[in-house]
Amino acid sequence: MSQPAGRMLALLELLQSRHRATAGDLAARLGVDERTVRRYAATLIDLGIPVTADRGRHGGYRLRPGYKLPPLMLTDDEAVAVLLGLVVAERLGIASEQPATATALAKIRRVLPEALADRLAAVQEHLGFTLPRAGREHGPAPGTLLALASAARRGQRVALDYRSWRGEESHRELDPYGLVVHAGRWYVTGHDHRRGEIRTFRLDRIGAVTPRSATFRVPDDFDAVAWVTRSLAGVPYAHEVEVLLETDLDAVRRRIPPTVAELTAGADGVLLRARAESLPGMAVLLAGLGCPFTVRRPEALRAEVAAHARRLADWSTRPAGGQPPAPRAPLD
Repeated sequence: MSQPAGRMLALLELLQSRHRATAGDLAARLGVDERTVRRYAATLIDLGIPVTADRGRHGGYRLRPGYKLPPLMLTDDEAVAVLLGLVVAERLGIASEQPATATALAKIRRVLPEALADRLAAVQEHLGFTLPRAGREHGPAPGTLLALASAARRGQRVALDYRSWRGEESHRELDPYGLVVHAGRWYVTGHDHRRGEIRTFRLDRIGAVTPRSATFRVPDDFDAVAWVTRSLAGVPYAHEVEVLLETDLDAVRRRIPPTVAELTAGADGVLLRARAESLPGMAVLLAGLGCPFTVRRPEALRAEVAAHARRLADWSTRPAGGQPPAPRAPLD
């Protein structure tokens, strides 16, 4: 592609990405003078692309509102980046609804040169992931995602229909503070006017989203990611766990994600607070940390840690071959 042709296409891309741009701004971005910009704009008009020039102090070039641009053109490198991004997003569960991802992948493959499409297909067929595939039901509807993102940017309250994990339907008025992707799921967090507090909602459980006229401001110190991880760690389970770990905070954070437990550094070590559904599972987690610890509560966790220690002791005495030894009597 010749340099003038490439710059003219770059001009078209700039015009489609902004409402209006001055000749000086376009010239600076393209590395040409304003006279050349005017010539490029005239050429686009001759090709049937409705570029309009507004005169005056706030004038500039723009595309006619509502004009549908020709099909998107990508270089080979850009097409590879987009296709691989869609593949990874689908695998990790952070893509939108499954049909939208699949159709986008199919469209990109159809317009790729045959040799490049074949090489990309080979990558996709032989690409492995260490993370398990996320559930296909977790992707949000594109309309829901876009509506909430737009409301968060504008500071605009929304009304939404929500279905809880129990299947209960409710209607909420929400000030959406931010969107967060965690463990293959999409969440929105913000002030829920029904409860009068900040709440977190899964996007795949949200129905209709309707903008309201009321506006809001996000608190200055609010961190959406930190709030969502803390709220997920606080999901009610059967057991309240509190353990003092004799190590430093950085070491524990490398082993325990914030969704599993709340970690607080102190003079005696790191205090772990969590809600656990399985005490045997918590005992295994604590044993795997490789540091001394003191169980503060519940008392039943002490028994589970002792039981796990007995199992490890029994397994350590098994011979390399033959039958395992008879079970040992429980320790007092």
